[in-house]
Amino acid sequence: MQAIQELVAPDTSLTAAPSLQYDVMREIFTLLAPYNAGGKTITPQTVISKGLTVDSLTIMDVIMELEDRFDVTIPMHVAADIVTIDQLAEAVVSQRARR
Repeated sequence: MQAIQELVAPDTSLTAAPSLQYDVMREIFTLLAPYNAGGKTITPQTVISKGLTVDSLTIMDVIMELEDRFDVTIPMHVAADIVTIDQLAEAVVSQRARR
């Protein structure tokens, strides 16, 4: 697996500090790594339901882990629209910014 540092370059379009973005992405990659059965490179653009061996329950478990870790709540209508790893990270970062 590529080093997380290579996969998580700061995205200046996000409103949070780069360190928060990095922490969120690192946590997402860590949580999703066991579901990368094909050994493919996971990137922020990876479609979670297609690039990994996860089902909807696993995705909800990952979201709940992120909510606990970063002390945020991702509304169900937001969670339902998450397709890529980058969108998941943006949801966490934007909810954190609202606190």
